[in-house]
Amino acid sequence: MGVCFPIFPYFPTPTPPHPHTIYFYMLENDHLIIAGKAYRSRLIVGTGKYPSFEIMREALEKSGAEIVTVAVRRVNLFDKSQPSLLDYIDLKKYTLLPNTAGCYTAEEAIRTARLAREAGFSNLIKLEVIGDQKTLFPDNIGLLKATETLAKEGFVVLPYTNDDPVMAKKLEDAGAAAVMPLGAPIGSGLGIRNPYNIKIILEMVSVPVIVDAGVGTASDAAIAMELGVDGVLMNTGIAEAKDPVKMAEAMNYAVRAGRLAYLAGRIPKKLYATASSPLEGMLE
Repeated sequence: MGVCFPIFPYFPTPTPPHPHTIYFYMLENDHLIIAGKAYRSRLIVGTGKYPSFEIMREALEKSGAEIVTVAVRRVNLFDKSQPSLLDYIDLKKYTLLPNTAGCYTAEEAIRTARLAREAGFSNLIKLEVIGDQKTLFPDNIGLLKATETLAKEGFVVLPYTNDDPVMAKKLEDAGAAAVMPLGAPIGSGLGIRNPYNIKIILEMVSVPVIVDAGVGTASDAAIAMELGVDGVLMNTGIAEAKDPVKMAEAMNYAVRAGRLAYLAGRIPKKLYATASSPLEGMLE
């Protein structure tokens, strides 16, 4: 049954809303669930490339995201005298999803994941094993190997992969808690280039499917969600927008709208027109 929730805050209040509060209809208990934990937001955002940490913090707020991903290599883990990215993220509000960005071998990614856990991060890991420096496409052989190893060590592994349904299934079988197929190359902003493969992945795996990479604007995010994916992860599309804060808010709306449209069910596409109004009773 549909329930009306305000975006900010997320939960309904007994007091009348401010007239400018924007409401979205959401389904009760319609959560993104990863490794048994439920999240109300289906948008996951990155923390790189922002003009400043302050703008990043404001954009995170407007995005409505509850999970933010950080590159382990970008975080100042040991020198407490220097500013850290983590100083600008409310750790009580967001779940941190460390990632292995910049790793080109399975061994490198495994070592980075272990380092993150030893430094105090949780056992969540967004796993990246890059196979090509120019395209940043994943090395799926290394990715599969790293997924198997880290899953056996108790990590909750979310591997960034290409849009290959067979590989997505292999990653699930290797212990992935979710699969994260690209919509398009990282940072390209090309949108969802192969929606048919994404649909097949949704049919082949039972773990959450989260589109990662390629989303350039709000309509791309809505299209991804309308396909039925469980969530969308993005960084560049927000951080390198002319106004990252406004784009973060737009992505917030788009992910929710796309999810609602998916749940509502679109009409079939037809070649010819269909009258919107009943024809009965018309003058002859």
